[in-house]
Amino acid sequence: MNSPIFRGYDRAGLDAQYNNRAKVSDYETHVARWTTAAQHARDTLSPQLDVPYSSGPDETLNIFPARSAAAAPVLVYIHGGYWMARSKADTDGIALGLVPNGITLVNVDYSLMPGARMDDLVRQCRAAVAWTLTHAASFGGDPSSVWIAGHSAGGHLTASVAATDWSAYPMASSGRMPAGGFAFSGLYDLEPIRLSYLNEVLLMDTAEAQRNAPIGMSGPARGDWTLLVGGNEGPEYLRQSVELGAAWGTNEKRRVQVEVVEGADHFSIVAPLYDPSSALIRRMVSTIG
Repeated sequence: MNSPIFRGYDRAGLDAQYNNRAKVSDYETHVARWTTAAQHARDTLSPQLDVPYSSGPDETLNIFPARSAAAAPVLVYIHGGYWMARSKADTDGIALGLVPNGITLVNVDYSLMPGARMDDLVRQCRAAVAWTLTHAASFGGDPSSVWIAGHSAGGHLTASVAATDWSAYPMASSGRMPAGGFAFSGLYDLEPIRLSYLNEVLLMDTAEAQRNAPIGMSGPARGDWTLLVGGNEGPEYLRQSVELGAAWGTNEKRRVQVEVVEGADHFSIVAPLYDPSSALIRRMVSTIG
């Protein structure tokens, strides 16, 4: 064993904690299902595609409106890929779970590292949510019921959005801010990421990792926030969620809870999002209202 570099892990041990493809032998099956479901959603749900939320070439989103006469709750979804891979086109399929239940999906794209910096990704996702809060009514959404969700790196970005100081945004003057959200298998402490094999691509320095780690950010001003982590994901992923939940805590304006999904791994944890009758979707629908 080499010298420890983070919480008793040497480099090989730390890499193993965060190498999700090595931990899940059938990850390619999950990814293939996401791709098939995404195309089916685009073919059948009449989305508005590549709607700009800001001026950059990567700053677009896909909208899958709920088929509802009343203003629908909105879920803004942020894809994963360790900040360096994938796009909104890979995860459009979760509309298949949400839209039949009366929830509009807004699926966000953002720039990828190392061509952009983590600061840029956080700024973009905050801008996408601000755009949604401002424009939700234009596509049949309810601006008072805008929720955020994301998986893996998207879980990190969801938490970063949750921690936003919304007073800096114009729509905050009318009281608009997210109602809450769901982070799946999120990464909230970026120091182990900086020290792992992932940083060979990400190229984060210490300061960048620190200022973009939700565990060091003030908790959400309000809302109902759930941090979900798979029971089979390993000690580091569990630690990440438990420590963020403890750091943020619950008060009279917000609830922050950690939920361990027994038997789920890093990929299977989001599989129920694609099934409109799954227990997870029913629970989300009940929470979102």
